Amino acid sequence: MKTLSLDCRGLACPGPVLRCKDAIDSESPAVIAATVDNEAAMENVARFLAAKKYSVEIAPVAGGHVLTGTRQDASSADSPAPSAVRADSPAAREQIVVFLTADAIGRGDDTLGQKLMVNFLATLPELGDSLWRIVLVNGGVRLAVAGSPVLDRLSAFEAAGVTILVCGTCLDFFGLLDKKEVGQTTNMLDVVTSLQLATKVLQV
Repeated sequence: MKTLSLDCRGLACPGPVLRCKDAIDSESPAVIAATVDNEAAMENVARFLAAKKYSVEIAPVAGGHVLTGTRQDASSADSPAPSAVRADSPAAREQIVVFLTADAIGRGDDTLGQKLMVNFLATLPELGDSLWRIVLVNGGVRLAVAGSPVLDRLSAFEAAGVTILVCGTCLDFFGLLDKKEVGQTTNMLDVVTSLQLATKVLQV
């Protein structure tokens, strides 16, 4: 089988995922090999290829990693992930996205703001099955790393089927990539898609 090779080194998020998406949409390759140069891109590309029904193998190379995806089911390679149901579909239930841009709520006192965030997350179960995804960007990614006071709460959401998306670029910026303990490392394409598909967005 011919392999479609992509050099995604040096591309800022979500460049590597978009390169893979464009290649799959236009050529539907049986095998695709993407070279990336950072951990966040590696996680994002691996998850994207898996969602597109490719089995993924990762091998280290000088300055990065090569992710080789082999398509398992050509008929469903272009099907959306089960969670990516369009919000305007007649069968779609309410899908609420909680968009957290910091690890504290409001301005004035950081200690108070962090307590408010703990209380906010503790109250989210009141949304019931409507709670679909929690997206963490910028300082919000600190909620998903070791030492966070809400790790247990986020883990409980994830176990209940709520998708937790944690910005890979943000983790990398704060030096926290290896400290993430809950959620999926994500990219801006996933973030934008989540906001597009949501029936309602709660931003904090």
